[in-house]
Amino acid sequence: MNQDDRTYAVIGACFEVYNQMGCGFLEAVYQECLKIELGLREIPFVDQQEIKLYYKENELEQRYIPDFLCYDEVIVELKALTELSTEHHAQLLNYLKASRLQTGLLVNFGHHPKLEYKRMVL
Repeated sequence: MNQDDRTYAVIGACFEVYNQMGCGFLEAVYQECLKIELGLREIPFVDQQEIKLYYKENELEQRYIPDFLCYDEVIVELKALTELSTEHHAQLLNYLKASRLQTGLLVNFGHHPKLEYKRMVL
């Protein structure tokens, strides 16, 4: 399974959660539902795991804790907002750069009438 297939699998799980739950819940509710859905789909993941950050080959003391890390390489950051802003996009992009990971998904369950997501690749 290549990286595109992996991100599409995660996005599919997010759509299923949105189809079942709709919008209007807190982010924590969607996180718990997605945890179940990823497990049902046998998508390997860890939730709330610290990721090391780097600056010029130096490991930082600060850590980043994404909502999910799928397949050991795809950061999944969840939101439950009316609309994503450029700051949310920049945040995920910065985490990708500093963590040295290549792919991230910014997923917004608070958007109506459909799931909003952005796939970012360095």
